[in-house]
Amino acid sequence: MIDIGTGDGLFVYQSARRNPQKFYIGVDANSRPLEKVSEKVHRKPAKGGLSNVLFIQAAVEDLPSELNGVADEVHVHFPWGSLLRAVAAGDLEALRNLRRICLPRAVLEVIVGLDPERDSSEIERLGLPALTIEHIDSALAAEYKNAGFEIFERGVMASSEWPEFQTSWAKRLKGNTNRTLIYIIARAC
Repeated sequence: MIDIGTGDGLFVYQSARRNPQKFYIGVDANSRPLEKVSEKVHRKPAKGGLSNVLFIQAAVEDLPSELNGVADEVHVHFPWGSLLRAVAAGDLEALRNLRRICLPRAVLEVIVGLDPERDSSEIERLGLPALTIEHIDSALAAEYKNAGFEIFERGVMASSEWPEFQTSWAKRLKGNTNRTLIYIIARAC
């Protein structure tokens, strides 16, 4: 499982602890938030160390070739910056990079949580369209398809309906009632 835009790596770390027979990779362009968790995974198992976790500093535009075809799951939870533009506006090159790291039939899960008012400057800076079901169906589905993904599920949830995401960012965002969660689940084809 590869988590792109892993932030502080909490989702990867928690997932790896719950499922020790599976290997987890967290990728983020910014290595600073990963410093603590990276140290933690290298400890002895009794002190929280894990042998089934790897963290990599890389942007979605420059994923290492060593990741080609290794993931049966790719997660993009609460992206920002170029990663947000990639999944919400259908940046073909970035989506192809995500497809490149997938095994055939791998699942891509994208979860975006935007508040149109609070996040307006980032939405404008990235030139993002309104992320709606209609936009997913009319524009994003074709871009994902061109990149090698078939969207098979998508939806919208109010913040009060969010499931428990094991990420620090999700916990911070959840209290904002204006923030809507939009999810896309696709399969590599």
